[in-house]
Amino acid sequence: MDMFYTSIPTTSKRRVHFHSFMLEVHARINHFRRTHHAHEDPVPTIARELARASRVVCFDEFQVTDIADAMVLRRLLHEMFVCGVVMVTTSNRHPDALYANGIQRESFMPCIDELKLKCECVSLDSGTDYRKLVRESARVFFAPITQNTNDALMAVFARASQNARVQVNGELRFLGRSLRVPRSARGVAWFEFSDLCTQAHGSADYIELARHFHTLVLSNVPVMHMDDRNAA
Repeated sequence: MDMFYTSIPTTSKRRVHFHSFMLEVHARINHFRRTHHAHEDPVPTIARELARASRVVCFDEFQVTDIADAMVLRRLLHEMFVCGVVMVTTSNRHPDALYANGIQRESFMPCIDELKLKCECVSLDSGTDYRKLVRESARVFFAPITQNTNDALMAVFARASQNARVQVNGELRFLGRSLRVPRSARGVAWFEFSDLCTQAHGSADYIELARHFHTLVLSNVPVMHMDDRNAA
């Protein structure tokens, strides 16, 4: 995707993580509804605005798990295609597997059909996860939970943050709310598993964390069972 995007011979292009794009779309819809009559449809207008800004849109990690996203996408992508937008995306799922087992999935099926009609699906599964290769020599998972493993995590945190001064209970403020960061230093954040994974957080929270921190340390990850699948 990096090579493709940089090689496109136009400035009318955009590359964005899919979750970030959907957050933007929902914000645009909310703004439209505040500034227009209730009966007006925001989707065609937003699609035209997006098309005017970028003729080629590249998404990273196209995935649909939320009913609100699914119901918007089924019409937004159609309108964007009508406007002549070219979409290129990466995904861990074939279009047939998008929004699998989702609520009212039958309403999303036309979107899947249009994706398969308008886009060419290319499988790049080589069997090698290249993201892991650079970390082969570095230990990133420590078990079981003991004082030794906690000490190891402390060492990782210190090394990744270059022994910078630690901020305790900092806050990230965004979208009218805040997210507490128990411990952070120079682009590194430390969370307890229960704080980050069992609370009511969504994609907006995790995207905001990724904007501010290049490394996350997650401690006290429990042995998980089927009842813990949401947290997992």
